[in-house]
Amino acid sequence: MIEGMIADTIGITGYNGDVIHAYYAQPLTGGPIPGVVVLHHMPGWDEWSKEVVRKLAFHGYAAIAPHLFHRFGPGRWDDVTAAARAAGGPSDACVLGDTEGAMNFLRAQPASNGKVGVIGFCSGGRQAYMVACKIPSLNAAVDCWGGRVIAKPEDITPERPVSVIDMTKDMHCPLLGIFGNDDANPDVEQVNKTEAELKKHGKEYEFHRYDGAGHGFFATDRPGYRPEQAVDGWKRVFEFYAKHLAS
Repeated sequence: MIEGMIADTIGITGYNGDVIHAYYAQPLTGGPIPGVVVLHHMPGWDEWSKEVVRKLAFHGYAAIAPHLFHRFGPGRWDDVTAAARAAGGPSDACVLGDTEGAMNFLRAQPASNGKVGVIGFCSGGRQAYMVACKIPSLNAAVDCWGGRVIAKPEDITPERPVSVIDMTKDMHCPLLGIFGNDDANPDVEQVNKTEAELKKHGKEYEFHRYDGAGHGFFATDRPGYRPEQAVDGWKRVFEFYAKHLAS
């Protein structure tokens, strides 16, 4: 564990050359250290999302959470989230560009070991699965209860034109999935179908499913927080990253 860190809001170059806000934390160590991009949940670029960034830094990772709703602002993060939800959220192309920008920032830091993973929650879980299929330089991906990986017909839009499950054949890196068995999106059947698709294409993955947990059970500031399941889930995350991102 590394108690010393630097954490702040910075600007990074994202999709289409736009400069967007991102929350960044770097442990105070000489390195080399791996990096992790945090894709925030649908509630937005909130306090808990930034706590995740600092938690990763405490465990020895340079971590960054791009503000995926940045273009729907300016304003308080919750007002920006409301605007983003009303507009249907960012396009998949935009998320991919912002994630690549965050990855480029991490790899450009002097202490970087060159390896970068991603972790996403809720809508960010879906995006993490997508990123694992679309960005070949990614080294590891964690999908935490990503909803709509298997899209319904009404979910297919010009902004999100392809169901993420149909991208599975192109997945370039190992995937960790964390799910609650009481979740409705994704529910157990959807998780089963996703696992079957990963097996079909021979992808390297591991899924962990938790009884007594629903959607968002890592989030300490929300009613669905489940401490026992969350502690074990985080243990799985750090074991996975140690395996795939260490120097």
